[in-house]
Amino acid sequence: MEENIPELLREYRRTIDNLDASLVHIMAERFRCTQNVGKLKAQYQLPATDSAREAQQVERLRSLARESGLDPEFAEKFFRFIVAEVICHHKQIASDEES
Repeated sequence: MEENIPELLREYRRTIDNLDASLVHIMAERFRCTQNVGKLKAQYQLPATDSAREAQQVERLRSLARESGLDPEFAEKFFRFIVAEVICHHKQIASDEES
């Protein structure tokens, strides 16, 4: 059994590597989309943040996390990290639009 451990570990790590690559691609696509949202908000002088939308998303993602067996606290922290970055992008886009 022990002789199979290195191969099993390599197999698990290949899967993890594939999942990490997928996450990067998904995040890139998400940020491309949020850049468009930022441009639209800047064009119509809308605020960079939308507290109501963020609260709805937190509840939705916490529920999805629970259903998926993921810690809802982790899902919320991850989401808030992403949103903070998006808000920075939106503010930069708005600033660039004003210039």
